Amino acid sequence: MPRPGAARLAPPSWLTESLRPLDAPVPWAAVARASVALAAPLAVGTATGRPSYGALVSMGALSAVIGDTADAYRMRVFNIAVPQLFGALGVLLGTLVYGTGWTAVAVLTVVALVSGMISSIGAVASVSGLLLLLNAVVGAGLPMPSPWWLPPGLLLLGGLEVLALTLLAWPLRLGVPERAVVAGTYRSVADLLTAAGTPGYDERRRELTQSLNHSYDLLLARRARRHGRSPTLVRLLAQLNAVIPVVEGAAAAHLRPPEYGPLPAAYPAAVRALADAVEQGRTGPAPVPDLPVPAGPSTRALVEAIGHAATVVHEAAPDPYAVEDRLGRPAGLEVRIRRAARALLLSGASWRYGLRLALCIGIAQVLVSVIAVPRSYWVALTVTFVMKPDFGSVFSRAVLRALGTAVGLLIAVPVLAEVPHGWWDVPVMAVLAALIPALSAKGYGFQTAAITPVILLLSDLLNHQGFHLVPPRLYDSLLGCGISLLAGYLLWPESWHARIGDRLVEAVQDTAAYVSLAFTTGPGRDEPARARYRRRLYRDLSTVRSEFQRALTEPPPVGARAQAWWPVVIAVERIVDATTATRVRIEHGAPVPTAAEVGAVTRELTDLAEALRTGRPLPEAEPDAFAPGGALARLHHEVHAARSVAGPPP
Repeated sequence: MPRPGAARLAPPSWLTESLRPLDAPVPWAAVARASVALAAPLAVGTATGRPSYGALVSMGALSAVIGDTADAYRMRVFNIAVPQLFGALGVLLGTLVYGTGWTAVAVLTVVALVSGMISSIGAVASVSGLLLLLNAVVGAGLPMPSPWWLPPGLLLLGGLEVLALTLLAWPLRLGVPERAVVAGTYRSVADLLTAAGTPGYDERRRELTQSLNHSYDLLLARRARRHGRSPTLVRLLAQLNAVIPVVEGAAAAHLRPPEYGPLPAAYPAAVRALADAVEQGRTGPAPVPDLPVPAGPSTRALVEAIGHAATVVHEAAPDPYAVEDRLGRPAGLEVRIRRAARALLLSGASWRYGLRLALCIGIAQVLVSVIAVPRSYWVALTVTFVMKPDFGSVFSRAVLRALGTAVGLLIAVPVLAEVPHGWWDVPVMAVLAALIPALSAKGYGFQTAAITPVILLLSDLLNHQGFHLVPPRLYDSLLGCGISLLAGYLLWPESWHARIGDRLVEAVQDTAAYVSLAFTTGPGRDEPARARYRRRLYRDLSTVRSEFQRALTEPPPVGARAQAWWPVVIAVERIVDATTATRVRIEHGAPVPTAAEVGAVTRELTDLAEALRTGRPLPEAEPDAFAPGGALARLHHEVHAARSVAGPPP
């Protein structure tokens, strides 16, 4: 029995949620690559009597290791090479203003503004903006070897080293990562079918949504970089599209009447067999799936969908012009460049984030200019990591950064105190570097704990100030976290009055539009438009869920508001599932709903969105719009559940 007052002494839920490690496997290939990439330059530098050169090459390798997050080799080239160029530009700018006092403050503040605005464009741009500012801060805070072109050249060499190690297996694994990702999506569909009709279905469906998002992003991003259609990509895209009807059939099977019993294991087994065929690239005559005789519209839909998927999976050369992109064909390069430039220059969010980051960096540089702070670059370095826009909540990142730095310093203390510079640096760096990808998969705080000793060891090879500056690192980190919280969080109401409510309202409104689109056409009509809208809605709901999960790690009022609205997010996901399931059943013989039923559901969802937006009470539902056992009875039940848990924000 807990002691009185124990609950008051327990840490708040938003903090424990942030500290919980993610359940992710250790990427052993990345661990080995990081160990070699960061230790080898130090060995070469030690052997040639140029340890500072080796440290700079290892810094470039560290940036590339952090940015190597893609699956396909072509995308990994892009994800590593582009940010490295921005990182080289950053260290060049920093080196040019090293020791210039207030000029350095002004230049780094401008670089922070540009970095923040660039980061709002996309994932690769975000890493590029991070390295631009990060290396500018390091270049302005540490003495670099001359001439001016040498530091950026050495950093680029480190990035090229990681790129070379990454691409060693490309000739032997051509197309393998893409096939593995699509096969993983098929296995996620099989897991979804296994969970149909059980309480674990919702979690499997969310995992499948993430897998589909990842697969489509991978294939469509690759196509956007290729002129024409690659036969391999056409086949994989056709296979990915072919699994969508199976997903829709799974939704219908999950909601089928209890008298049908559990879904037979033959259905997920057939999909897992297709996953093996995708991963192995098998072609030839499609085997007929051994499936039970259908018992109702849901299983008829599954039999038809799995049979179609089997045909497509084993087809060697599908028609490239018959492959429908469920997310829409990517725009041309010129169009995407114009969109990115418009988002960069005209977006209010881009300017606001750039100004927030510039303000924080400016304050950090001013403080270290007027206060004696050893290794002053560490304060701005901390601000740069904490204010990264797509790492999560600024508040939780500040807390995790402080805790992670403290743990990282505990690791660094024996290294800097007992390990002499020279050949001993090489095995120590090999071990420390291996921890970076291993712990990065567990969360931001764990990544910080792994990176901190590596950066300290590399920077000490440049300025040789040793162990005595380890304790001030915690002070510098706390100072940087404090600046981020005050100037980057509390001064900007949009950061602690998060837009989670607005995003939830938009999701409910989009769900109402999906219901209308799903049932205003007869069976078999307007399928491409409906499929694209459904796919986009599932993706948007996945984003909304991620934003709410991020908000749960915030302190009140944001965390309390997210917790209060969290049941509505889950209810909206179930409404979309019920809509998909009902439409599938209609396509395979179930009754068609009347226009009055569709209109009633749409109005109830619209009323729900308005109540969430304004905080006013929900109007009464229409009691006579739905007959018991009608075509939309299950959907109306889910809408009623969402309305019952909705209420004004706290």
